[in-house]
Amino acid sequence: MSTADTATKVEYKGYNRGLILGFTMAESMLLLVFCLLLVTGAIIANERLKANNALKQIEKLQADLRKKEKDYETLDVKFTALSGQLTLVDKRKLEDEWRELVVARAVVKSLKEQGVDKDRIEEVAKSVAMLKERLLDATDPAALREKIDDLIAADKNQQKLEATLKAALARGNDFERLLAKTETELANVGKTSKPHEWPPIISLSEASGYYFRSGSAELTDKFTADLNDSISAQIADNLKRYGVDIVEVIGHTDEQPLARPTSNMDKLSIEVVSSKTPITELRPADNAGLGLARAISVANILRANTALEGVTILPLSAAQLVLPGDKLTNGQAGNVESRRRIEIRIRRRDNGALMRE
Repeated sequence: MSTADTATKVEYKGYNRGLILGFTMAESMLLLVFCLLLVTGAIIANERLKANNALKQIEKLQADLRKKEKDYETLDVKFTALSGQLTLVDKRKLEDEWRELVVARAVVKSLKEQGVDKDRIEEVAKSVAMLKERLLDATDPAALREKIDDLIAADKNQQKLEATLKAALARGNDFERLLAKTETELANVGKTSKPHEWPPIISLSEASGYYFRSGSAELTDKFTADLNDSISAQIADNLKRYGVDIVEVIGHTDEQPLARPTSNMDKLSIEVVSSKTPITELRPADNAGLGLARAISVANILRANTALEGVTILPLSAAQLVLPGDKLTNGQAGNVESRRRIEIRIRRRDNGALMRE
């Protein structure tokens, strides 16, 4: 064999050693890189799918959360509305709620008599679980199916009884709380009000020595001193005793006409009530205005008294229309001291009517 043939064979063997399954080393490396890219792409696609699913789950949870928040806000509004309804005790409503409480208690008692209480429910649940485990070892498919159906029905009945018991217990607790609150409200009403007794009317007439200066609303020194002392104390005692919070000061006159042609009551009344202008500036031109001006004068003194702090004091005028004893006049002109008076009446704000027949 020649030297050239020997060299050719050696070169061919070296070339064969550089082949893998008919591919060169470079081709084999490219194939390996391509396979790795395919695997990486599959992994990335799978992770991207998981990420999209996670985002969808988050969006769903956020939507559920928003719905729960709206439900909570609705329940909060309902609770606030209900909590403000029980201010005055309605006898009929109380009786209806009491009947519902009795029914709820009867349901709870009936369930307990049937053995449906918390301990019994747990015992039944354990028994059901044990029976299910035993049935797993049964060999008769038909009998097993029948027993499983019976167990499912028993389990549903047990869950229904448990839900009924919980609802009845919760209803009973709600009614017990409502009853306790109602009893408290009734006790408070009983302490602060007298259902068949009205506050007395305090009448301050010229016949009793309570004078105004002639034709004006200016108080005498004695009248002012009594308003700040004994009269304010009497009003404060009645407010506390009868649980009321409105004081009405009503000015009455006799039927003698005033000789003043013009009035500034419309212009200055509000400023005098707010103590920005002295009472001596008021100039009424008729008995209605004179009665109101004198009521304003008395109301301003009472409003400034610390014993009546925070009490609503309203000045009103009855002019010459109402006689002592709450009778309308039929025309009785003359100089009558008993008709020229200030009446102080006391009432409660929430009933909107004078607390006197």
